[in-house]
Amino acid sequence: MINKDYFKQTRILDGGMGQELLARGMKSNSTLWSANAILDENYHQLVLDIHLDFIKAGAEIIVTTTFATRQKRLKENNLMDKFEYLNQKAGEIAQVAKEKFPNIYIAGGIPPQNLTYEADDRSESEIIENFNSQGKALNPYVDFFYFDVWSSVKEVKCGIEAIKEFKKPYLIGLHISEGTNLPSGEKITEIKNIIDENALGVMLSCVSPENFDRNLNDLKSLNLPFGFKLNGFVTTKLKESYTSIFIGKKSNPNEILGKRQDLTPNKILKIAKKFKENGATIIGGCCETGPSHIAAMAKLK
Repeated sequence: MINKDYFKQTRILDGGMGQELLARGMKSNSTLWSANAILDENYHQLVLDIHLDFIKAGAEIIVTTTFATRQKRLKENNLMDKFEYLNQKAGEIAQVAKEKFPNIYIAGGIPPQNLTYEADDRSESEIIENFNSQGKALNPYVDFFYFDVWSSVKEVKCGIEAIKEFKKPYLIGLHISEGTNLPSGEKITEIKNIIDENALGVMLSCVSPENFDRNLNDLKSLNLPFGFKLNGFVTTKLKESYTSIFIGKKSNPNEILGKRQDLTPNKILKIAKKFKENGATIIGGCCETGPSHIAAMAKLK
């Protein structure tokens, strides 16, 4: 089990698995995205190799490849019968990486259960059930849970309730597309009365460096270890649903969201260094950040 104070020191997380899979030749398959690499056993070695490359670059934590193994994505692709298998297999592959590098920790990635970059407007009971079922499949393989790119206070409340039975701590990863509000319209600071003693820290996840900077003071005010998983997209703010654009039209999210050319490993290091000097201890990458970016940020250890 991970120590509750683990993130009070500078820690390095991994980068973006889904985009790295596509960059290394994984074929797209509708809205399955990274789940396709777990569904097709021909890609299992590739998933393992990417985990290992992130660890060799300096990552102390790897996140399970479960961002797209949520029920919604599987239902869209008539694969609900594979739900437990896909989440468990992602956990197993992460465990193989841990066998080779026993000092690393595995974060059980629990993604938003409805749309990405949008608040989940469904009932709390439905959201809790979705979070709980994914947590249950992942629980045997993980050291803690990572709330991966969530967009509302309600989701955090539901997530904490959903994983209570597993008696494991959690790391909160909130998303802000632009400005200083979550997609729900709420402030980050509104989670203050919801989080309990099992919270390891709070991050902004899949955000641009600029948006992290704008929300630095709000993160600090929570009095928890804080940090980021920075993305290399041009934007995550879209006029219509990200998923609806993706279905049948594009094969890579960066065709919709754009790929920044300026975020080189050296620039990422300078940005991360500035944030570390402002108190951030949880340092990592998200979409469009590969092992070279993590290796650069690992110099901050």
